[in-house]
Amino acid sequence: MRRVYLDHAAGRPVDERVLEAMLPYFTQKYGNPSTIHTPGNEAREAIEEARGKVAELVGAAKKEEIIFTSGATESNNLALKGAALRNRDRGNHIITSSIEHMSVINTCKELSKQGFEVTYLPVDRYGIVDLEALKRELTDRTILVSIMYANGEIGTIEPIKEISEIVHERGALLHVDAVPAVGQVPIDVVAEGIDLLSISSNDIYGPKGVGALYLRSGVRIVPIIQGGGQERGLRSGTENLPGIVGMGKAAEIAKAEMEAEARRLTRLRDRLISGILEKIPVSFLNGHPTKRLPNNVNVRFSYIEGEALILSLDMEGVACSSGSACTSKTLEPSHVLLATGLKHEEAHGSLLFTLGKQNSEEDVDYVLNLLPGIVKRLRVMSPLTPKELLDHV
Repeated sequence: MRRVYLDHAAGRPVDERVLEAMLPYFTQKYGNPSTIHTPGNEAREAIEEARGKVAELVGAAKKEEIIFTSGATESNNLALKGAALRNRDRGNHIITSSIEHMSVINTCKELSKQGFEVTYLPVDRYGIVDLEALKRELTDRTILVSIMYANGEIGTIEPIKEISEIVHERGALLHVDAVPAVGQVPIDVVAEGIDLLSISSNDIYGPKGVGALYLRSGVRIVPIIQGGGQERGLRSGTENLPGIVGMGKAAEIAKAEMEAEARRLTRLRDRLISGILEKIPVSFLNGHPTKRLPNNVNVRFSYIEGEALILSLDMEGVACSSGSACTSKTLEPSHVLLATGLKHEEAHGSLLFTLGKQNSEEDVDYVLNLLPGIVKRLRVMSPLTPKELLDHV
């Protein structure tokens, strides 16, 4: 059976060049970077080299502005809790969007239990944040705004530079969860006015269990993990040396190859989107038609459920999802799709394909050959399918 992996938003393979760079740090170069002897110095130098590569990927002015963490969830927690608690004497109001990742939404819910007020901005049908609503909701008590660079489910890219200008005009900080976007689209934290930015290693073909937070010089946060004072005292704990080295290598590769890979993935993405919409009646694209990530295809099919589609495709060797991997075990429809105005039954009929380095035109064509028949079979079985549609399938 042909195997086609189209769930890169949930997990990616480690690039072989990344693995090669990591291997010596498991068995040969294993010093603790907090020590002052030669093995420790070697480890520290490797971490600083990786820090510089991650800084270059996002356009940071200094490598010291990169704080390594255990992953995107910790980066989001450190950014939100760290900034909120540090600036509590100035205000208690936080603004975010209704389509953020759960690691942002649930962190905001936790902060609301600690006396912070959280406003969730609406989005339009494409998932773009309402800038007029942002202007209305900002007050002198607003200390932090958190808006994702691009949505990992529907692929929509947000107008971050415009958002930054609005936020900074009122004196608040801007945090950006850039996990789905880093390595896919160019990001310049200085030019776009970003104060804090979350990054994941695995989303750039590095190892899992590593991430980073960009923290602009001059921005103050408090740590949420106490210990030996590693990472400028903001993230204590012995550094994941092999993982950080791997993330650095992945960042270096992403910076060098991003433009060409984005063009290739965009061609595959558009081929898959147009093929689905042409071949399958009553099918729709979720997210913005052009302002979207190069690898993202989120489509919905009326009268059937995404879970049945996922299982049917899996039986034919195709791996995909119906939304964020962090919420895939719940039977509730995607909060992202509901926020764009879809009904529950519409959101339930959605399917997410996320392309990656190893995917080809043959993979896309394989899916396009399979999917229409699967949709037809499920619609015939569904009591919701109108008779007039059945007459044409």
